[in-house]
Amino acid sequence: MWQDFFSALALMLVFEGIMPFLNPQHFRRGLLLAANLNDSTLRGLGLAGMAVGVGILYVLR
Repeated sequence: MWQDFFSALALMLVFEGIMPFLNPQHFRRGLLLAANLNDSTLRGLGLAGMAVGVGILYVLR
């Protein structure tokens, strides 16, 4: 179980590092746009992201 957890964590870090590595200017612009969103919109986006992740895990497992 721990091996799966750390493998998933490592893969998440790789994916999160792709955009700032390839195009830091657009990444920064996206962060600035996200910083200007209100709390309910950010929560909705977070919930949607978690739901998609859980859905993918459900299909794969």
